[in-house]
Amino acid sequence: MMQTDNQLVNILLKDLARNFMRVLLFIAVIVTAFGVILSVHENRQLSIKLEELMQEQDELDVEWRHLVLEQSALTEHNRIETMVQQKLNMRRPTTTEEIVVVIE
Repeated sequence: MMQTDNQLVNILLKDLARNFMRVLLFIAVIVTAFGVILSVHENRQLSIKLEELMQEQDELDVEWRHLVLEQSALTEHNRIETMVQQKLNMRRPTTTEEIVVVIE
């Protein structure tokens, strides 16, 4: 039994030595195939991340537009208040000047 195992190993080694270039090419093909698989996987992951970032950019752009509108509305109020103070000499009443009306 031991001799048949030893003969089998010898036959395999001789066959590998005789076809060394073919074995080397086969290993190269297998390694290249795994490289392609890994690069396709990485490409898909990066594409998914890009889509997520583009969606986040769109959301931030919408939020920025809302903030610009809010800022312009607040700026308009301040401009009107400044004009009223300058041209009409109006001002906000102080807390002592305020009168609270309570209806029962």
